[in-house]
Order: sequence, then structure tokens, then C-alpha cells
Amino acid sequence: MGTYYIPRNYKGETRLLYIFSIKSLITTVIGAVIGFVFYMIFSMINLKMVGVIILAIFALIGYGIGALKIPTIVGLPVTKKIGGESISEIIIRYFKFKKSRKIYTYVNTINTDIVDTNTKEEK
Repeated sequence: MGTYYIPRNYKGETRLLYIFSIKSLITTVIGAVIGFVFYMIFSMINLKMVGVIILAIFALIGYGIGALKIPTIVGLPVTKKIGGESISEIIIRYFKFKKSRKIYTYVNTINTDIVDTNTKEEK
């Protein structure tokens, strides 16, 4: 018998305009709204081109958060654990962790006063 690859997260996503999934479209719009605020600020001081560039940058960041996944790179141990997961899921998990603030500590429970009787002393 051979080994078979089992996908970590198998979901069918609906595509809109060929490059946008529903999640990436929503995050792109959120990024564009944040960028639009900067566009309005820069348009008040007659720097509309700078505002458009910042709007585009925030929209691209929003698209990246919604559409891109972390690649699995063998040389980096961090990507072995989260490789193939969406960036948005990682961000959501981080905020949930920060909200709960639960920290688990593990203490070594081996008592150092107990002597192992199976060991032999060399003379």
C-alpha cells in the first residue's frame, strides 16, 4: 500500500471575475475603503495621485490577505506547521489568541530526590 496525500482544508470556493473568491473580494473592498480614507485626506491637500497610490496599495494588501496562502517551505520549521493555510485564517487565529490571553505552562514533574536503583556506580 502506498501513502496518500490528504488535503488539510478542502473547500470549494466560488469565483467572481475569475480572480476573486467571495472572501478575497470582501477583503479587497475593506482594504479599498481604508485606502479611500487616505485618498480623501490627500485629495484635500491637492495630492490626489498619492491618495490613489495608497488606495491601490491597501486594496492589494486586502486582496493578499483574502486570497493568498502560506507556502510550505521545507527549510523553515514555521511553514511546516502552517503551510497551506490562508493568511486570513492565521490573522483571525492570532486575534482570538490575543483576546483570550490563555497561557498554558507545563512544569517538569520528575522529582529530583528519587534515586534510580537500577543504575550501577562505577568504582
